[in-house]
Amino acid sequence: MKSEDRARQVRLLIFDVDGVLTGGQIFIGPSGEALKVFHVRDGLGIAAAHRAGLKTAVITGRESEMVQRRCAELAIDDVCQGARDKVKVLVELAAKHNIMLSEVGYIGDDLNDLAAMAKVGFACTVADAVPEVKAAAHYVASREGGCGAVREIIELVLKVQGKWDLIVETYSRPGGIDTKQ
Repeated sequence: MKSEDRARQVRLLIFDVDGVLTGGQIFIGPSGEALKVFHVRDGLGIAAAHRAGLKTAVITGRESEMVQRRCAELAIDDVCQGARDKVKVLVELAAKHNIMLSEVGYIGDDLNDLAAMAKVGFACTVADAVPEVKAAAHYVASREGGCGAVREIIELVLKVQGKWDLIVETYSRPGGIDTKQ
């Protein structure tokens, strides 16, 4: 099945964090806090996905207050941190939202994402993912993690679903839209 056909079925998008929503670097501050850098275009893409009726979730093995704050700011539906078994969490999220696994898009970048990617209908990765993940993906973004790859994937999904033009038109109206990105 072509990647466009797979993207057309997506109702839930799940993101890994480190290496996908961020560039994968973790900065440790002087008092031990982990700092992460997020891309605003990915944020606007997530807001557009919500506007188009898609559900979103994060599954990450790490735990971070920064991730919790960013996901709250973006109104991401489910934030699952400290996940040891990403497949188990993925299956639970799909069931919670009454969504078949074939209707799930998952974006990962490293070996710990392979099992989750194998379970979903639309497995995606970023340009700087490890080779094994690129080989397992239905779609490889042209952008690196933390540099707009999530936005690129969301745009692809919304375009093949026929929703992108309406999103652009909505943002083109006078007065704009109040969107946290």
